[in-house]
Amino acid sequence: MAGERQFRGPIDLHAHSSVSDGTETPSQLVRAASAAGLGTVALTDHDSTAGWHEAAAAARTAGITLIPGMEFSTRVSSASVHLLAYLFDPSDAGIVAETARVRQARLVRAEEMVERIGVDYALTWDDVLAQTTPDATVGRPHIADALVAQGFALTRSEAFAGILHWESGYYQPHYAPDLLRAVGLVVAAGGVPVIAHPATRGAGDVIPEARLARLVEAGLFGLELEHRENKTAAKARLYSLATKYGLVVTGSSDYHGEGKPNRLGENTTTPEVLDRILQQATGSEPVFG
Repeated sequence: MAGERQFRGPIDLHAHSSVSDGTETPSQLVRAASAAGLGTVALTDHDSTAGWHEAAAAARTAGITLIPGMEFSTRVSSASVHLLAYLFDPSDAGIVAETARVRQARLVRAEEMVERIGVDYALTWDDVLAQTTPDATVGRPHIADALVAQGFALTRSEAFAGILHWESGYYQPHYAPDLLRAVGLVVAAGGVPVIAHPATRGAGDVIPEARLARLVEAGLFGLELEHRENKTAAKARLYSLATKYGLVVTGSSDYHGEGKPNRLGENTTTPEVLDRILQQATGSEPVFG
């Protein structure tokens, strides 16, 4: 997609709508991005592209550039790793099949967790569904919102730190493809894969250098290093590895509306990096407002 630059900054390449676990619809998210002073925003809902069409229409009206994307749930051994996928073909058979499998696994996991929680707290599946929108990818954030609504936590963050914590006894894992396979799927669909917030637990925990080298060989394009949850020491190490392997470095908010304290534009990506992403992508087009 090389060509004359048509987007404007600031650029935020990681934001969620109510299609997954954000609190704003895709169009509300785009308008919020414009109101926050952004020139470009990526919609990256979990394992879903269902918000792309609505967000695109809003971007044209708001005069902001939309980068269609997704946050792909993946796994390295028992560790959950998220992969940002930009500008891939949303009709690609491999992507469609794998994300459908992940969404179904999330739903089953959520139902099982609510059943476990319901033994100790007066929480039902209907309480959780009341916190979702049609076609949303139901997951732990919606359980957290239900816990808040029922008075068992003050905020979504408190619910995650307590009842929904992986050591609480209520937690259930869910199916996700191996990270290496997911990178291959995104590349095969003409997309650009970037590992989301890879330094939250420490760089060596999930992507030691030998693994990173294999991911780069498979088509990994970048690392999201400017993100509030990345640890300083791990981030410094990954900056060095990004330089060594020619990976781009992105910055993003990981905005969820009122679902997280993250604010649009709190971390941004340089125009030069977005240029490289656009030149690499062949699966779909940005939407220029």
